[in-house]
Amino acid sequence: MTDATVSLVRAYYAAFNTQDAAGMLALLTEDVRHDINEGETQHGMEAFRAFLAHMDTHYREQAEDLVVMASGDGTRAAAEFTIHGTYLRTDDGLPDAHGQTYALPVGAFFDVRGGKIARVTNYYNLAAWTRQVAVGQADT
Repeated sequence: MTDATVSLVRAYYAAFNTQDAAGMLALLTEDVRHDINEGETQHGMEAFRAFLAHMDTHYREQAEDLVVMASGDGTRAAAEFTIHGTYLRTDDGLPDAHGQTYALPVGAFFDVRGGKIARVTNYYNLAAWTRQVAVGQADT
């Protein structure tokens, strides 16, 4: 079970890195729970689809240095990675976008049910992201 869960999460990030929204969605349960960093909890495939469309409009991102861990029974997983991105278009309530780049450590947590991802929870330091886009360059 652990290997299958690790492979599932790796496939999710492989689809993420190629901006393959359909590929990401295919790995989720219909009732997926999505805990947005410092934001709301959304439920369901349509909400996740809308979130991905929103993100694609405002950001171009790649998950690098991915490490995935899973519980022995395969029902839970965690991923740690660095997100490298470009801020493409101003997002509501955030600084103005003009192509700034950023790099942030991210932690993500997953529930797995029936071979699909049933929960995605992401954590990163929004204040660090804001500082990076305010000065227009990624932290090194």
